[in-house]
Amino acid sequence: MKMKAFEAIDMTVGEPWKQILKFTVPMLMGNVVQQLYSTVDSIVVGRYVGDNALAAVGSAAPIFNLLLVLFIGISMGATIMVAQYLGARDRKSLSWTIGNCFTLILIASIAMTVIGVVVTRPMLVLLRTPESILDWCADYLIILFIGSIGLGFYNILSGVLRGMGDAVSALVYLIVASIINILLDILFVAAFGMGVAGVALATIIAQGISAILCINRLRKMSDVFDFGMKYFKWDSQYAGQIIRLGLPSGITQAIFSMSIVLVQSLTNSFGEQLIAANVIVQRVDGFAVLPVFSFGAALTTYAGQNIGAGDRERVEKGSRQGLFMSLLFSVVIVAVILLFGKGLMSIFTTTKELVDLGMHIMRILAAGYILMAIIQALTGVMRGAGDTVTPMWISIIETFFLRMPLAYIMVYLSRSEEYPIGNQDMIYWSLLIAWGIGALMSILLYKFGSWRKKGIVTEA
Repeated sequence: MKMKAFEAIDMTVGEPWKQILKFTVPMLMGNVVQQLYSTVDSIVVGRYVGDNALAAVGSAAPIFNLLLVLFIGISMGATIMVAQYLGARDRKSLSWTIGNCFTLILIASIAMTVIGVVVTRPMLVLLRTPESILDWCADYLIILFIGSIGLGFYNILSGVLRGMGDAVSALVYLIVASIINILLDILFVAAFGMGVAGVALATIIAQGISAILCINRLRKMSDVFDFGMKYFKWDSQYAGQIIRLGLPSGITQAIFSMSIVLVQSLTNSFGEQLIAANVIVQRVDGFAVLPVFSFGAALTTYAGQNIGAGDRERVEKGSRQGLFMSLLFSVVIVAVILLFGKGLMSIFTTTKELVDLGMHIMRILAAGYILMAIIQALTGVMRGAGDTVTPMWISIIETFFLRMPLAYIMVYLSRSEEYPIGNQDMIYWSLLIAWGIGALMSILLYKFGSWRKKGIVTEA
């Protein structure tokens, strides 16, 4: 007998806000657990190895995220196609889509491993990574790239499960993997003294386990689609569609990650203290944005299923309700950060100066979470409808033409006798300005854009 909680959610029926919330809550919990991977890594190395090791793990993250674009693109394309074919009750197309996802994962994993291992150290040098943490950064990244196949299978197959309305399974698998990750972190670092290499090894083992669990879950969903080797055969129609839909999302993430990498170079010029404080901010920020991204992903699935079912009026209604809930969560998050931020940051380090600096940065960024709620909710609906190009352009303008140049220009213009190389606060004010303009663009393009005319099923 099936447990009701593990059944896929049909978002084409029922009250929209209830279905969206029902899907968002387990996915949010899953994202929280996934965030624990990097957070536990930071806590363990910060406590057992030191602040420089903490800075090394944080400096490595933007580079790793930059090369994740292959997985992110395939995952988004898969989520959209699965949601629309499920909404249209097209079993054959759903089976071929999921089968071709497996093929694309293998290709992308091999590519990511080769590219990652080759470019890691040259990129760290190019970004002016301090010599004191360079070797740690390189070790951490190379191990993650070698074990990237587990990360690829989990991220993409969890995208497939999301498209089918099943967010609970991924949550359970992540909880299991996270517990394993925490135990291995402590074993490898505290007991064996393996340093940052130990946390990287723990991460890839845990991710591999979550990937295996996802595959096993899909094998048992024979009531919805057919799982067989013949569907793994490359089919240009389905694989091409996944790539066509996912490519703009991959480019979006690549640009976003590239801007972070280039701004990281600016951050590195201020020394190890700002680097370490920035890592702490990123860890707290990583949890703070989870509700925003979870509602955005839920609205992608919601829009996809209802576009597939041909109910565009229901898409509009759910979009408004989903945006309202996302904004509500964001207001709560801002309040929590302002009230309890210091306590949260003290988890990562006992160095008071780092905690104070991190809290100062978070006060600048706090209002940005409300702006992010608008961006993610509205672009999530566009993606679900099959319009992944519009969100891509919003991200390009927001990050490449605004955030990145603004950071360098504002730091340069703030140079003074007190700040000979510039005021480091300008790095974060530039991000807030970019978010504000991004939110305005999202509202206008949601209202007047062409996303309503999209739809994979209707195109077919």
